[in-house]
Amino acid sequence: MKTTLTLGMIMFALSFCGLQERLQSLTGGGNSNTSSTNSNSSTSSSGGDKVEAAKPTSAQQAIIDAGTEAKWDEQGISWKLPSGWKKQSVAKEQFFYMGPDNSSIIVSISAMPDSFPMDVSQKAYYEQALQQVKNGKYESAKMVEIDGVQGVEFTEVSPAKSDDVRRHQWIAYRTYLGQKQQVNIITATKGANFSKHSDEFTAIIYSTKFVK
Repeated sequence: MKTTLTLGMIMFALSFCGLQERLQSLTGGGNSNTSSTNSNSSTSSSGGDKVEAAKPTSAQQAIIDAGTEAKWDEQGISWKLPSGWKKQSVAKEQFFYMGPDNSSIIVSISAMPDSFPMDVSQKAYYEQALQQVKNGKYESAKMVEIDGVQGVEFTEVSPAKSDDVRRHQWIAYRTYLGQKQQVNIITATKGANFSKHSDEFTAIIYSTKFVK
């Protein structure tokens, strides 16, 4: 089950690659800037779309306050994880922890070329997510700013099969160490267990901290 859930989440993350590649083709590709400047910046509001500040509920804030910090030093990001969550693997471009009931957080970093239009891509993800809400595949979708970085937050509806994966996700763009990056945070578990972990998933995502 653990392997199935993990593969399912990774394949879901990769499903966005087609959109990303199309956007890259518009810019003509190019190599990423590897400047040593230690900076982190969010994109501007996409085309006037409303951006909400991350506001955990009291229950979610309690989870954050009681959580243990998990740092991703290579990418200058950290989270507050609930008790019982264990490190699975942390590499340069992927961060992976698991908790009870095969719940998990998988974070991937994708380097973008210098010419990559982060604002355009973010707006495209947002519009795609809103369409998925209309299509009945997402329960909700909104633009949310977390620790100064704007991104698209969305939650899948319950799967038809209770053992299938259900995800709560946030996709954003930032500039870090002079490099444009996509940050893709996926929290998930099987559909049957999602409701009892939903506050944990929101708390984990909203606890994200970026090195300034």
